[in-house]
Amino acid sequence: MPSITRAEVAHLARLARIDLGEAQLDALAGQLDVILSSVARVNEVAAQDIPPMSHALPLTNVMRADVIRPGLTQELALAGAPEREDGRFRVPRILDDEADAEADAESDDDA
Repeated sequence: MPSITRAEVAHLARLARIDLGEAQLDALAGQLDVILSSVARVNEVAAQDIPPMSHALPLTNVMRADVIRPGLTQELALAGAPEREDGRFRVPRILDDEADAEADAESDDDA
């Protein structure tokens, strides 16, 4: 049975830069000991004749062939647009020039 000591937990905490109290060290020592014991039990069960696997059932990736198909033309895509400009959707401006100037000033201050 693996056994982890309080000193080993304190060492791991120091390496991870975690500040643990005395009570936490004792509690974690017990919890880590249970985890290490469980892993040791799994290692006992694992046999050499059983191949490692990621799933209990065999999986196959179901993907269709990548076939190029015709899509919408620019004209068709814009056909239902209320307003267009230069081959694009025209939408209302959400920022005014004053907001743009403030954003530019802030970016200049950051530089």
